[in-house]
Amino acid sequence: MNNRSTRARTLTGTALALAASMALTACGGNDDAASEAEPTQTTRGKATAVENPLVASYDGGLYVLDGDTLKLAKTVELAGFNRVNPAGDEDHVVVSTDTGFRVFDATRQTFTDAEFKGAKPGHVVRHAGRTTLFTDGTGEVNVFDPADLAGGKQPESRDHTSAEPHHGVAIELADGRLVTTLGTEETRTGALVLDKKGTEIARAENCPGVHGEAAAEGEVVGLGCEDGVLLYKNGAFTKVDAPDDYARTGNQAGSDASPVLLGDYKTDADAELERPTRIALIDTRTAKMKLVDLGTSYSFRSLARGPHGEALVLGTDGMLHVIDPETGKTEKEIDAVGDWTEPLDWQQPRPTLFVRDHTAYVSEPGKRQLHAFDLDSGKKLTSVTLPKATNELSGTVAGH
Repeated sequence: MNNRSTRARTLTGTALALAASMALTACGGNDDAASEAEPTQTTRGKATAVENPLVASYDGGLYVLDGDTLKLAKTVELAGFNRVNPAGDEDHVVVSTDTGFRVFDATRQTFTDAEFKGAKPGHVVRHAGRTTLFTDGTGEVNVFDPADLAGGKQPESRDHTSAEPHHGVAIELADGRLVTTLGTEETRTGALVLDKKGTEIARAENCPGVHGEAAAEGEVVGLGCEDGVLLYKNGAFTKVDAPDDYARTGNQAGSDASPVLLGDYKTDADAELERPTRIALIDTRTAKMKLVDLGTSYSFRSLARGPHGEALVLGTDGMLHVIDPETGKTEKEIDAVGDWTEPLDWQQPRPTLFVRDHTAYVSEPGKRQLHAFDLDSGKKLTSVTLPKATNELSGTVAGH
């Protein structure tokens, strides 16, 4: 959990109800008892500040929960399919809505005035103390310091507009270089790098279907392709080839504590929905890929990294697999949820993994539950049952 002193604050919550609907661009059970959460209505009145808040989306709004107890602190009504990501500080999350990226103060349980408007808000990336947004419908990239979100105002941002709108992603490095994808609405081909003045200094167009990013130890950036992974390292691009002709690694998870990236691995280009059982471990030192068969499938919301660089995968067998990224061996399995099947529609709820420090949070929408586990011991810390099944799960995360 984030280590900060308890703040005795009361504040006014604002009722929110948006009527527009939207569609955003994609990218058996545990028998332990769970406490039943009492829903908090979104009426005007006093709201107590929440420490280490979590935010979970449901069909019709957001739940704000205490990250230590999982107590439901506030229910915020918000129509449409909404996505949630950490904003990069200890108070805020970024909510992707039908109008664009909106900043939500999770500690105070209210939206702020900060918003980056645009159609089809996509990836949110935190790195080196900066947060980067990519709006698919416009191709616009916005980079800001999450510390500037304090006070609820619009932060100053570095802005870049892609040559053409596409489902893309971008990440700003510590020295101000901006790595951002290349593509159109029909085809995505690779990435380019801009220096801090906006001048192009590198380009690679050998990454078909580029999707998703992750940063490894040493600030090596990986971008997923349909035939491997594209690395940006030491000022140059390097391609990591997959062992199969078609092999999509569209979702990755990285850690500053490991030079190895964790990625999904799909090989059926014609599948309506492929349910892979293999994961990819990409060694950024050697530019080699290792495949590991877990014996269970997983979804794009199943990948994360632990506090020591562990590779974490939430399987459809209900187990949270803790994997040594160097060897690919499973170090332990945490009995997290019941068996589940990934739905065909990517916007439909499925068990979701969110990790903060030494705690893994796992949703179990079939039971309307959320669980918290200690990653070091594997022990369940607490559970809660919510009024409705949740979909996306995120929270405040500072110091990245």
